[in-house]
Amino acid sequence: MTSKAIFYHAGCSVCIEAEQQFVDALDRNRYSVEVVHFGTQRDRIAEAERLGVKSVPALVIDGNVFHINYGASMADVKG
Repeated sequence: MTSKAIFYHAGCSVCIEAEQQFVDALDRNRYSVEVVHFGTQRDRIAEAERLGVKSVPALVIDGNVFHINYGASMADVKG
């Protein structure tokens, strides 16, 4: 059984670089990976906030939030 990993980002250069580094590094035999780009999936912002995402880029694995570097706050993403 694989664990779920969701990578949330807003499309900025910090987010894109983090996506390439982190998502590519995850073992696909252990993790089911989903990438959520808030520029095209704005309806997922509330979901990310419920999970505890405070800024992007962020990686959520089995409900644990890992904030990566700092691209934008969720307030900026919603703005």
